[in-house]
Amino acid sequence: MTDDSQILAASAAAPSRRSRVAVAWAVFARDRAATVSLIFLAVVLLAAIFAPYISPHDPFEAERLARNKPPLTEGYWLGSDSNGRDILTRLFYGGRISLLVGFLPTFIATLISLVLGLLAGYFGRWVDQIIMRTLDALFAVPLVLLAIAIAGVLQPGVFTEIVAITVVLVPYISRIVRTSTLSVTAQPYIEAARAGGAGEAAIILRYVLPNMISPVIVYATTLVGLMIVVGSGLSFLGLGAQPPAADWGTMVSDGRVVLKKAPHATIFPGLMIVMVALAFNFVGDGLRDALDPKAGARRSSG
Repeated sequence: MTDDSQILAASAAAPSRRSRVAVAWAVFARDRAATVSLIFLAVVLLAAIFAPYISPHDPFEAERLARNKPPLTEGYWLGSDSNGRDILTRLFYGGRISLLVGFLPTFIATLISLVLGLLAGYFGRWVDQIIMRTLDALFAVPLVLLAIAIAGVLQPGVFTEIVAITVVLVPYISRIVRTSTLSVTAQPYIEAARAGGAGEAAIILRYVLPNMISPVIVYATTLVGLMIVVGSGLSFLGLGAQPPAADWGTMVSDGRVVLKKAPHATIFPGLMIVMVALAFNFVGDGLRDALDPKAGARRSSG
């Protein structure tokens, strides 16, 4: 018997919610990439939260005599930018904006999509047609181009990033919610609930939502990393966070001016964007296996 099979057996023997959480965590912890990524993201989040207490410099303080300092220079572990600002400090503070732009729009879009997708998938017919055809109009435009178009209409800033990313995410997440809802509503226990006299709202909240939420959570987790990349791209183009705000995208944009002279000013924020995005993807893979341990066991045995 494989280790994953033992975990599944334990799950069957102890069906309580507490046991299911323990089993899910055990499956997740077996994925080393997901576990390391989760720890890394926790460190990044804590660094952003406690940036004022752990940063060696002021993120906006410019030292003319310290421009373009290379890494490992005294007082500047990751060097300084073209304005003489400490790159490590600005990475800490930049995480506040970049993580916010990744988390908040995805969370808001997921809530909106749950309502739209559940209504479309559960009631079907004209409700499904109105909701999904409306979302198809947004879905037809590439995600990045739509985000740029929305951000271009509004005044540049972090709020604009959040609004633009939220709008472009709703069609994608709504499709996942609708598909999962259709799969659940086809199950016999839904008909049994109706036969038992349960109302539509009770069926949706007690039977449909809990059984279709797992793939939505996994998908939303992977989207957070992608939205950090999109948000950084908007900031790079001047449509997101505005100088002198510390944002990973604006740091890359500022660094490109002195790319040959001080490549580290672009490399470090760019590397942070890539690493955080990959970490969210790995965590999403781990959540997929944890929330569906049977599928994880099949992948391990295969």
